[in-house]
Amino acid sequence: MANKPGLLMVLSGPSGSGKGTIVKELLSRYEDMRVSVSMTTRQPRPGEIDGVHYYFVTREQFEQTIAEDGLLEYAEYNGNYYGTPIAPVQKMLEEGKNVILEIEVQGAEKVMAKRPDLVSIFIGIPSMEELERRLRGRGTETEEVVLKRLEAAHYELSRAHLYRYLVLNDEVEAACDRIKTIIDAEKLRMIRANHTTLEVNGYVGT
Repeated sequence: MANKPGLLMVLSGPSGSGKGTIVKELLSRYEDMRVSVSMTTRQPRPGEIDGVHYYFVTREQFEQTIAEDGLLEYAEYNGNYYGTPIAPVQKMLEEGKNVILEIEVQGAEKVMAKRPDLVSIFIGIPSMEELERRLRGRGTETEEVVLKRLEAAHYELSRAHLYRYLVLNDEVEAACDRIKTIIDAEKLRMIRANHTTLEVNGYVGT
């Protein structure tokens, strides 16, 4: 029997919301979970591997991919392109893997517009005070950077209503449990199960 298609999911949230930690925990828990690899025109940093950390391409290659409508979303930062290539994501979905796009709000909105099957999840925070505590607790960023991240968080939180689900990250394991509940529920939605249901009842799906 062919694999049932996996779910395409996007996880967004402010810097300091813990979405990266949640993604790592999900990947360690579930064998059918994958994270998409972004494409970029910037140069690899020491230790970065092509196809693992990013797909490193030339500017010409990236713009050709744009022209071919081969990206779910893309943006340009500091003179370099970053984007999510469709082909590897689609391949993993067809293999039955659940694919996570860990991207910022503006990119997520572009994917929402392209993919009605997207399961969009916003990672919420207990409070702005807790977010500020987490950001300052890193001890790796200047005061200016912390303030910019807090300002960006206000904007991102104002867009949270566009997402299908809001998951509070008050504790990583609990947040992952909530996301697993979402995955299980989405796989039971009629829009995804109607073909199987029709076959079981002796009808041919169209």
